[in-house]
Amino acid sequence: MDKIPAIFSWSGGKDSSYALHKILKEGLYDVKYLLSTINGNFKRLSMHGVKEELIEAQADSIGIPLLKAYVYEASNAEYEKQMQEILLQARAENIHHVIFGDIFLEDLRQYREQKMAALDMQCVFPIWKTDTKWMVHDFISKGFKTITCCINDGYLNESWCGRLIDESFIDDLPQTVDPCGENGEFHSYCFEAPIFKKKINIVTGAKTYKALEIKFADHPTLIKETDTKGFWFCDLLNQEA
Repeated sequence: MDKIPAIFSWSGGKDSSYALHKILKEGLYDVKYLLSTINGNFKRLSMHGVKEELIEAQADSIGIPLLKAYVYEASNAEYEKQMQEILLQARAENIHHVIFGDIFLEDLRQYREQKMAALDMQCVFPIWKTDTKWMVHDFISKGFKTITCCINDGYLNESWCGRLIDESFIDDLPQTVDPCGENGEFHSYCFEAPIFKKKINIVTGAKTYKALEIKFADHPTLIKETDTKGFWFCDLLNQEA
């Protein structure tokens, strides 16, 4: 049976990496492209703060072409416009399925399904409703390696930023934090994985703090309303660059 052509929404973190691994292993979909949203002003992945070159390194290691939606105004309207342009180009290549690594945020799933339906495209959620505690342990046991690149200070403090996600990380997490950070508690960057042809050698750089500027109702990535005041970012550097 012919595989179904698809495009994969790529954040570069553990959930994306795990979901892509599952998709490739099952063999139902032919992932033609990875798609990432890049802040054009800073050349970094939106929300995660990871440098564009590190996302490119992942795509190169995986062996799937990377498409980039550049945003400059950080508004939802601009994000949707840029995404629509790229997805319409993909649809012209007979790609009608978009794969996401979401796990349990119902509002975010509904948002994605609504926007994709308007483009006559379908959403695929390979790890939807997976138990996050089980998943993060399975993720680690399969040889994936990730590091936190962004921390929501409504849940965790600066010390969690730039930390390797391993068993001790999971054991130390407060009970109020989802093991996969699905409520926006933290974001990560995957530098080694079964889906990579080679490890991406990174070192941690400076940590910076940015006050919250995102409006909850005006961003496609849902952030639960907590006492969040801002985010800690750890700059990741490619040793081979």
